[in-house]
Amino acid sequence: MSKSKSSHYQDFKNLDQWLYYLENLHSSEIDLGLTRVGEVAKRLAIDFNFAKVIIVAGTNGKGTTCAFLENALFTTKNQKVAVYSSPHIERFNERLRINKEDIADQPLIDAFKKIELARGDISLSYYEYTTLAAFLVLMDVRPSYIILEVGLGGRLDATNIIDADVAVITTIDLDHQAFLGNNRESIGFEKAGIMRREQIIVVGDNNSPKSVLEHAYSLNAVHGENLFVRGQDFSVEVEKSSWHWQAEHENITDLAPTFIPRDNVATALMVLAKLQVPLSTIFANDIIDKTKVSGRTELIKHADCCDVILDVGHNPQATRYLAKHLRLVKKQGNYDKIYAVVAMLADKDIKASLASLKDEIDFWYTGELEVPRAATSKIMQQELTTFTNEVNCFDNVDEAFRIARQQASTSDLILVFGSFFTVAKIRVQLTKKN
Repeated sequence: MSKSKSSHYQDFKNLDQWLYYLENLHSSEIDLGLTRVGEVAKRLAIDFNFAKVIIVAGTNGKGTTCAFLENALFTTKNQKVAVYSSPHIERFNERLRINKEDIADQPLIDAFKKIELARGDISLSYYEYTTLAAFLVLMDVRPSYIILEVGLGGRLDATNIIDADVAVITTIDLDHQAFLGNNRESIGFEKAGIMRREQIIVVGDNNSPKSVLEHAYSLNAVHGENLFVRGQDFSVEVEKSSWHWQAEHENITDLAPTFIPRDNVATALMVLAKLQVPLSTIFANDIIDKTKVSGRTELIKHADCCDVILDVGHNPQATRYLAKHLRLVKKQGNYDKIYAVVAMLADKDIKASLASLKDEIDFWYTGELEVPRAATSKIMQQELTTFTNEVNCFDNVDEAFRIARQQASTSDLILVFGSFFTVAKIRVQLTKKN
């Protein structure tokens, strides 16, 4: 393997060729554990001691929390701010941003070459390989702040080879049960694995599993000193047209409605307070206004056809939030009907995820994704017909969206959701036309 590998990768001419190679390099798509990636990181001398590192885990809300932190630190600190996140929606380069700009191809290619030389016979998954590549680029760029979004779980995720200065846990709910466990306590334990001693720990879940707090306490974390838990150390009060955030020594009133989930903004504000970022209503509202994330309740408006919401939500907690959001959007936008275009992966809780939206959607359109883990149209149809007769099945997502768009009027709304893959398929069509 080493011989063919060493001669083969020299022929790669662009990023796409490298990514295709990495997709087919390892025996399984998901292979949790730090032994292999940790050994290669050691050979590459990965070290972030030049930066303040924030790591963010959670079932939902990781990407939006990272985006809010990124915007706030970029605005106030006048220093380089980097974010590593996954998966991407349209371009792989989205996974690494430096001062809010996607990384270029060449630094990634250079990093891939270094990893290929260093790993020897150690097999790395696509995610492990690309995470190491991002880390190598960050060592060259040397930003002052590095924000790491955990890929899956926390304890055994490749990002956890780094000892962060701040550990953030957004929410805990059921997802990836085959890898993380079948209940919130088990999943919470895996997420809590990003914590370290003498580290700032922020928990944004308003009903945190005991396993999360017990792990924090086992590391001698103390409330109000280095442990800050929603509902105990910081809180949110909601009024009709505004909301307020407060912690022991901070109080921000008259906050504006958010484009991302408000809970994630509240969590990010606690992190910013501990990073000694000056907080005020004016500052917070400015960052709230700036923080809009692709594929997260993203509204794309059209003058000549119906509006579209794109959301990568793919588990019950995410779709429960999406249902609340749709009720608000329908009222504000005065939409008549809501059409849903959905495709999901087979290893998700499809039934519960869809059921959360049954009272909000008038017509359903489903098609298959072109990925190995995709749920078939037959499976999607079976789950949908348990609560609706308005199901339209197609061979692929593109066709499902095309027909939904033909049948919806300009006063209706189309929701596209269920997976990053689903949103990516449709978003590229919409953004090209806008």
